[in-house]
Amino acid sequence: MDHLTVFGLIAVTAMLVTYALEDRSPWFILAFAFACLLGSAYGFLQGAWPFGVLEAVWAGVAAYRWRSRVAR
Repeated sequence: MDHLTVFGLIAVTAMLVTYALEDRSPWFILAFAFACLLGSAYGFLQGAWPFGVLEAVWAGVAAYRWRSRVAR
C-alpha cells in the first residue's frame, strides 16, 4: 500500500467511526466534518475530483448540523 492509499483508508475509517458516534456528542459531528475534509483531500489527491467535491459538500452539511446542535 502506498502513502496515499493509507491516508484514504484512515480518512474513510474516521468518517465511519465518527458517523456512528454522532448521537453521543456534538463533537463527533464536528469530527465527522473534519474527516469528510480529509476524505475530500484524498479524492482530489488521487484525481477523483467528483469524490473530492462531494466529500467537501458533506463536510459543509456536517458543520451546519454541528452548529445547529450546539446552538440548541
